[in-house]
Amino acid sequence: MQSAQERHEYPAHWEADVVLRDGGTARVRPITADDAERLVSFYEQVSDESKYYRFFAPYPRLSAKDVHRFTHHDFVDRVGLAATVGGEFIATVRYDRIGPDGLPATGPADEAEVAFLVQDAHQGRGVASALLEHIGAVARERGIRRFAAEVLPANSKMIKVFTDAGYTQKRSFEDGVVRLEFGLEPTERSLAVQRAREQRAEARSVRRLLAPGSVAVVGAGRAPGGVGRAVLANLRAAGFTGTLHAVNKALPEGVEELDGVPAHRFVRDIEGPVDLVVVAVPADEVPEVVADCGEHGVQGLVVVSAGYAESGPDGRERQRELVRLARAYGMRIVGPNAFGIINTAPDVRLNASLAPETPRPGRIGLFAQSGAIGVALLSRLHRRGGGVTGVTGVSTFVSSGNRADVSGNDVLQYWYDDPETDVVLMYLESIGNPRKFTRLARRTAAAKPLVVVQGAGSAPQGHAVRATRLPHATVSALLRQAGVIRVATITELVDTGLLLARQPLPAGPRVAILGNSESLGLLTYDACLSEGLRPLPPLDLTTGASAEDFRDALTHALADDTCDAVVVTAIPAIGEGSTDDADLAEALRSAAARVPAKPVLVVHVELGGLAEALSAAMSTGPQAGAGASGTTGTATAGTPEAHGTSTGTPARGVTPGADVSRAPAAVPAPGQAPAPRAGNAFAAAWTVHPTSVASPDRTAPPAPPQGPRLIPAYPAAERAVRALAEAVKYAQWRREAADPGKVPEYDDIDEKGAARQIDGLLARGQGLTLGTEETCELLGRYGIGVRRAIPAPTPEDAVDAARALGYPVALKATAPHLRHRADLGGVRLDLADEEQLRRSYGELTDLFGTPRELRPVVQAMAPRGVDTVVRAVIDPAAGAVLSFGLAGAASQLLGDMAHRLVPVTDRDATSLVRSIRTAPLLFGWRGSTPVDTPALEELLLRVSRLVDDHPEVVAVTLEPVVVAPHGVSVLGASVRLAPPPARDDLGPRTLPAY
Repeated sequence: MQSAQERHEYPAHWEADVVLRDGGTARVRPITADDAERLVSFYEQVSDESKYYRFFAPYPRLSAKDVHRFTHHDFVDRVGLAATVGGEFIATVRYDRIGPDGLPATGPADEAEVAFLVQDAHQGRGVASALLEHIGAVARERGIRRFAAEVLPANSKMIKVFTDAGYTQKRSFEDGVVRLEFGLEPTERSLAVQRAREQRAEARSVRRLLAPGSVAVVGAGRAPGGVGRAVLANLRAAGFTGTLHAVNKALPEGVEELDGVPAHRFVRDIEGPVDLVVVAVPADEVPEVVADCGEHGVQGLVVVSAGYAESGPDGRERQRELVRLARAYGMRIVGPNAFGIINTAPDVRLNASLAPETPRPGRIGLFAQSGAIGVALLSRLHRRGGGVTGVTGVSTFVSSGNRADVSGNDVLQYWYDDPETDVVLMYLESIGNPRKFTRLARRTAAAKPLVVVQGAGSAPQGHAVRATRLPHATVSALLRQAGVIRVATITELVDTGLLLARQPLPAGPRVAILGNSESLGLLTYDACLSEGLRPLPPLDLTTGASAEDFRDALTHALADDTCDAVVVTAIPAIGEGSTDDADLAEALRSAAARVPAKPVLVVHVELGGLAEALSAAMSTGPQAGAGASGTTGTATAGTPEAHGTSTGTPARGVTPGADVSRAPAAVPAPGQAPAPRAGNAFAAAWTVHPTSVASPDRTAPPAPPQGPRLIPAYPAAERAVRALAEAVKYAQWRREAADPGKVPEYDDIDEKGAARQIDGLLARGQGLTLGTEETCELLGRYGIGVRRAIPAPTPEDAVDAARALGYPVALKATAPHLRHRADLGGVRLDLADEEQLRRSYGELTDLFGTPRELRPVVQAMAPRGVDTVVRAVIDPAAGAVLSFGLAGAASQLLGDMAHRLVPVTDRDATSLVRSIRTAPLLFGWRGSTPVDTPALEELLLRVSRLVDDHPEVVAVTLEPVVVAPHGVSVLGASVRLAPPPARDDLGPRTLPAY
């Protein structure tokens, strides 16, 4: 007789890795008959109290019958899942389908009993909550709509798991047992609960990497040089506050130290816990190291070793095995092929990277997938000359390399409520989960600025990313809709980040300009106009202006209610009595301090002294003798070193064995702060920041700290103004995000009728483009009328159609090469009578071929207006996207289209219409009659509702849509149906599959 598992294949797609409440990971998978020994071992480690809560009676051991029952499932009516760490069970959950009488049943019964058991050592880690999400998703897949659970009143932890899940519940009490019943369809509250748990778990998993209590470097060589030895030296030079260990299996007997750091042959030889391990050994030795770390209970790995997915198919498989092995032990990975991580917090001082100098502490969080770009960003942020002043430093830095596990999404979760980070800068070569990134970006941007530069090319070979069909420009537009400050270069990334790090957001686009150079002021004025700002006439203080003149002018400008920001321009003063750089910096600082609500920027020309003085006046580093009060002082100026990379170095990661760094001089003992080096821009004294730590249950980000005003200086007017323009747009987004609008309800929408029609049409096949009649019928159910177009294969048919529609009419060729191409002559408009219609019909056939080739149609004339196009598409990675633009060359040749994620609110529709560059044509440009944009916005909202309500509608095109002074006319439409792509954002929490 066949077993249940022989009748149903093993559902491998139910396997998943999850991040738990404490930041560790676990593997969730179906329980099979091969798990009998694991189940018995697991049950023996559960306390008698937990067993009593599970079975409502003393149950010291499982019988053979119990073991068989709990390991043999049909994966339909009876399902069991286990959470595992290191291959061993730490928790189980199962459901049994039941009928209305409470007895075992099969489909179509849609209710099941559910029960959990969590090992005592792992209770409180959120294991049961994660298992409930996964068993709920499995049950929905198998046609189960409700769960029932019976719980003893004293089992408050399990009752809380059910009540906190966010599902609609019904509770009863009978015979001393609490009975809970709840539906499994995701609700707004259940999704909010799930995403809040996701944020806390993923943030803590990153926090465990960035704030370890102990670090081991595996691959630290016995002789100076090499990657491992360099990382060990960098950790020491940074003054890491925890304990350090060096690990090298080739160490001879009797060697117990390397550079004063305790040395071991294996991680398992270390006494006490190890939180973070930096792996710097050849790729073929990494699995042995990972297993050693897992057995010792290490929490996270930074793998700087190369030779993985960036090296080809073999390396890609090696990378998959690395991730699988690490996750089996509950560890997270930065890398492989990573540059490393940095945390400048004074109570951590971690430099587990290949950067030989730790950046100055500050308020900027920095993420880069590429190690080379990470080096460039660190260098630019802290460079004194040749660019912006180094007026602020870094809170944390992550360079993820191949990004096999920890990604930008994880780090965003951490930075969202990190009290030490005010601004987030990210360099992304690819976005692995655009739908999730957009959701996280929107939430983060509502609390603190998020500036992103994204490579426009294909994803690097080391990155496993979901394919998107959206053009790069569309993705950029969607990121901006989510509040992301999207810039084009890393120079703009740094310029914008430095402005936002300490300057307030501008209240509007009005800009005052003052300085001692009329020419530089005019350049700044023109730059403001080019960026869409509203500059006031520049104030020329003349080249003889003193520091007092600058202070008075800036004070007056800041007090002026007609300006929202001030740009100060300055050129070198020559001659006796000329203004000293330090005096000018102090004058600007004191004036800015009087009106702290408006941003101030400086454009300087060949004024290295002013740049340093501005930074010195309000530096992030404490002066000598500064105490806990946080008094600031001047950081040493200089050019940063190359951070272990040079021309020709691979973009990410370093090959093991390469000498990437010289050993730093004057290395302090572990736990001691380093002494600054003269002549190095990274050698600034440590910043003293408040050491407040976010509460583990924090749900809202802290308010930005009220620190000193740091005035950024720029070497070119265009760079300063571009950064200011981005700040203005971001401030506007913040104001609008406070009231995102609503999705209107329309009484004439027939949602159920549309669903029935779609189901009937899809019954014909997996995907199809609807015919004209079917398209008009479906769109009509959502109040979208399409003007009737009657085929006219002969002149007589054209005449009959015109009589039915009424003159005047339009005659159009609908062949693919002529559709929507009035410029080619395939359209004849305003045909007032039969004679004109027959003549036009003959002209078309003479010019372009037979009617069979032309596919002519006759359509009633629409009111004159502006031709536009409306499109909606379901992208498998980003989701549903609504697009709008003017028909013809504007959208096809110039790409002048605006995009919004579905569902679109009324505010989104309003901004969508106004976002295209050619929008003035809709609002009476050059004396033309303004068109009915409210009717256009309603059309956009109806299309959005159609796509949002019915994910089977994978593409909609309305072209042209003529927007007249009164009303809109849809003259052409097409709709494509297909089974909807899977939505992973509505399912249980999982890490990306590998």
